[in-house]
Amino acid sequence: MKRRSEKRKAAKRLDAIDRASVPIFVVTMLVEAAVLRRREQRRFGDLDQATAEELSDPRLPPDQLVPVGFESRDTAASLAMLGGNVVFDMATAAALGRTLRFLSRHRVVNLGDRRGSFVVSLVLWDFLYYWNHRWMHEVRLFWANHVSHHSSERYNLSTALRQPWSGFLLSWVFMPLPVVGLTAAQARRARQINLLYQYWIHTEAIDRFPRPVEAVFNTPSHHRVHHGANPQYLDKNYGGIFITWDKLFGTFEPEVRRVKYGLTKNITTHNPARIAYHEFADIGRDVVSARGWRNKLGHVFHRPGWSPKSPPADHPSPE
Repeated sequence: MKRRSEKRKAAKRLDAIDRASVPIFVVTMLVEAAVLRRREQRRFGDLDQATAEELSDPRLPPDQLVPVGFESRDTAASLAMLGGNVVFDMATAAALGRTLRFLSRHRVVNLGDRRGSFVVSLVLWDFLYYWNHRWMHEVRLFWANHVSHHSSERYNLSTALRQPWSGFLLSWVFMPLPVVGLTAAQARRARQINLLYQYWIHTEAIDRFPRPVEAVFNTPSHHRVHHGANPQYLDKNYGGIFITWDKLFGTFEPEVRRVKYGLTKNITTHNPARIAYHEFADIGRDVVSARGWRNKLGHVFHRPGWSPKSPPADHPSPE
């Protein structure tokens, strides 16, 4: 009975906004596809042979935005990833809920009852999301979860739905919210709004907004950079709603060169299971073959691309 009750509670998390989002996703993707079909499109893979200098040359004037467009198998893979994400999130929701309730009972302040608490929850969630997102690029174990979102070589609204299946690995990042007294409902709404905001910025149908908007908010232009494998775009623009976090913490990069989407070493598959778990498998192989516990742990917790022979200085993740 208890297990059934927990499942019903998890199902209730799919509120009216969640249920409405599905038809909204379908309609907006169809509209985007129709808009992009009327525009000049790039040849798929047009930057595969480009050199690092060609992808990053700051001496050239900014490139015009020319979209890559949709491809049916790529879109189907992204939708399959979304389905798996929902299933795995619901499977872990009960355990996470118990943890959050425990933390809420031991809160140090009670911001949830104060005026403006909703705005506080939105801003605090976005701040924590910045670090959550950054650590997913800087720690290989966390990157193994996030890499699936970067695995498409296209960039459209369906790419936003290419969500990972191991999000529980970083659920602890958002646990300060109940500690400061924000309620579970406020945290859920902040998460929901943050995710929905990031949906629409996954598009090449919008070029750039006026400068004041681009200065404060995450936009399609800023997020295209984040999905780029161009050398100067690697590990940049982590913000969810606000790009100001990147400007504060030194990870901002403007869109100048045309974006080469995907990974530096693309996996060329539409199989959802491989998309979700290929990096975990690679970590396992590296750990087994490594000598010594320090090197084994390094393959798990250092930056993506780390090896025992890597230079000590920081370097961007290769994927």
